[in-house]
Amino acid sequence: MIDQMSVIKDLKAQLAQGLTALLLLTIACVANAQDLTASVDRNELAINETFTLTLRYSGKQSGGQPDFNLLEQDFEVLSRQQSNQYRVINGRAESFVEWTVILAPLKEGKLFVPSLHLHGEVSDAIPITVNQAGQAPAGQNRKAFLEVETNKEKIFVQEQLLVKVRLYTTVGLHDIATDPLQIPGAHVEKVDEQRFERRIDGVGHAVYELTYAVFPESSGELQIPSLNYVAVTGRRDPFSLFNRNAQRIRLRSEAKTIQVEPKPDSYSGSHWLPTAGLGLVQSWSKDPEEFKVGEPITRIITLRAEGLRAAQFPPLPKLNIEGLKTYPDQPQQQDQSGTNGITGSRIETTAIVATKPGSFRLPAITITWWDTKTGRQRATQLPAFRFNVTGPSNLNKSRVETPRTENAQTINSKRVEPGFWQKIAIAAIASHLIWLIYLFHQKRTSISQSSNGRDRNKQTPVVPTNLNQLIDSGSPQEIIFALRDWTSEHWPQTSSLNLTDIANRTGGEEIIQFVKLLNEAAYKEPPKPLNRQQLKILVNLLISKQKNGIAATKAYLAPLYRGK
Repeated sequence: MIDQMSVIKDLKAQLAQGLTALLLLTIACVANAQDLTASVDRNELAINETFTLTLRYSGKQSGGQPDFNLLEQDFEVLSRQQSNQYRVINGRAESFVEWTVILAPLKEGKLFVPSLHLHGEVSDAIPITVNQAGQAPAGQNRKAFLEVETNKEKIFVQEQLLVKVRLYTTVGLHDIATDPLQIPGAHVEKVDEQRFERRIDGVGHAVYELTYAVFPESSGELQIPSLNYVAVTGRRDPFSLFNRNAQRIRLRSEAKTIQVEPKPDSYSGSHWLPTAGLGLVQSWSKDPEEFKVGEPITRIITLRAEGLRAAQFPPLPKLNIEGLKTYPDQPQQQDQSGTNGITGSRIETTAIVATKPGSFRLPAITITWWDTKTGRQRATQLPAFRFNVTGPSNLNKSRVETPRTENAQTINSKRVEPGFWQKIAIAAIASHLIWLIYLFHQKRTSISQSSNGRDRNKQTPVVPTNLNQLIDSGSPQEIIFALRDWTSEHWPQTSSLNLTDIANRTGGEEIIQFVKLLNEAAYKEPPKPLNRQQLKILVNLLISKQKNGIAATKAYLAPLYRGK
């Protein structure tokens, strides 16, 4: 009997120990299961909304963090913050690490926030229901939304398409971040940005609008992708490190498809120019009715078009008219942006110098383009231009006026640089040859006033009988003309060339230096003082070479003979 009692006692003790061990194991399991917990602020939302995931670890190990890359399969991680907290509740102290993650769904339907791992602990997976945009749970009004609008549903290739993206909000938004509009196979430029207010169903909305100009490069379907906007709601508190009432939201616009038509088969223009309007304007630096032989005058042609970039414009035809020398400048291209997109312009500037008197006709310029408003081919023409040139062929002016470009008919004018006109003035000097030869022969017999009356302060200057005398008292322009006359008399083969060409083609170092000094004194801004002593030395060298005889002269001009 005593043995049975002891056995029963031992069994009870073993059972109690087993129950105690089982209880401790259960408590330990529960405690371990609570070391890593996950929760969300809401389980149902729209595709264009966000939600907050809170992950808390209260285990004893420190350091490390969960693998948040697991979230990127179905969600976009907008932000992530970590905080270490310690608190005492009812005399019981606890510490934990907490991560706050803002997530945006990437697709609609039934999704799961996956289980996350840390130090051997695993959090529970959380189901999430994602609805279509605007189909939020009943009773919740949208505080912000996006709208995408295009000015056309169908366009031609290379035609401008305006895409407006509007952000509507009834609450304060700040820290707005947007995706730039990028479309493969198209040129995209942001052309305008505006903020205004608009009432919808009696409710005032603040509107933030961006306008893009899109130029498709090929025909077919043009895909305008959905855009993401991320912002923070609520009023920014500059005195708080944590705006606990603020919420980060993400908005997504709807994708759009635009049909792009190819260039019509009926279009006969040499360049495809789809535009809402095209203009062609001509202006002159001065009244072309006063066109005179040897005087350069500037012609400015401006081509402008709505909805076209300047890079799409073709070059204008070049002038090739006997009796006119042309010196085109580099074309200027400009793009102006505004609410109606891009307006491009191409400005072509050409200096024209008449080498003989008479009547001249500049041909008409016609630009063919496609009117995107009416859907038909049109043409803009700059009419042919006729003008008369006065003055003798031997050019009785002692100097060439430097024109100033005053474009009164177009808003885009271009000032011609002085360096360019130096070249024009030097080229025009060559046309003074015949009159200067006559003048020089007259001065060799007697010092008298010129019968042709060069216009210099309304008086005819007296030119010395040789170059040395002229260098002592003459102006740089007078010395240039006299040197040109001297070279033509002693080397008749140069009569059709100007001094610069003679110097370059003959390799005559004296002439090169002579011309350089004179040009710097006559045409440089500001003029460089004339070194008359150096000019005398160069003239003496020239005269010395000329006196060496015909053989030396031919050797000196050998490059010129080969050029002919």
